[in-house]
Amino acid sequence: MCKRLHDLIRELPETRWPFSLKILPRNGIYFFYEAGEIWGHGGDRPRIVRVGTHREGNFPSRMADHYVINPRRMVVSRDQPAPKDRSIFRKNIGRALLHRDGDPYEALWNIDFTTRASREVNGHRRDIEKEQRIEDHVTRILREEFAFRWIELDGQERRMGPEGLEAVLIGTLAKCGECHGSLGWLGRFSPKPKIRQSGLWLEQHLQSCELSEDSMTAVTTLIRERHAKTSLE
Repeated sequence: MCKRLHDLIRELPETRWPFSLKILPRNGIYFFYEAGEIWGHGGDRPRIVRVGTHREGNFPSRMADHYVINPRRMVVSRDQPAPKDRSIFRKNIGRALLHRDGDPYEALWNIDFTTRASREVNGHRRDIEKEQRIEDHVTRILREEFAFRWIELDGQERRMGPEGLEAVLIGTLAKCGECHGSLGWLGRFSPKPKIRQSGLWLEQHLQSCELSEDSMTAVTTLIRERHAKTSLE
């Protein structure tokens, strides 16, 4: 199922930085690839390293949070959350960088500063210049090392949660005995065991069921629909 899924998603066009948010649908599921990460099914095809989705109507803004497309949001300050607090993907990349280097600032990086209460309690401990350097590094990694493909899918309940398509997609990748992180994969330095062991930048849905034949047919249909839509544009 993992090989079949990779083969199917590979049929979709690949999106790399820079890109316009206007090309993205309102709703969908995305599949990230990372430079140097190869699948385990023979040959040198890239390996899917993350599957993600979003709340209804929020696909473009989710990608904007990952890549920090709005330059004003890239500026770290004590008065607003840093980019890593709007994207768990960014936070996990930063964690791996800090953990790899044995940097004690990892403890501060882990704190969520989206609430006023959190900023009032721990804000004085932040090193804003250091955070800015880390955020810049994470942004460079995402923009230079990652690419993604996506399928369009309306209906939040169809995408999210234990019964959603995202969960079985992740379960399929996580249960594959052939696909693993490379020896140099940044995720191997993550303080999160689930990331290190799964080879995926994920902690949720790793134990979900694999794709059934019906679910695989549904993914195939979504890909065919995107091809048909693209041909009409």
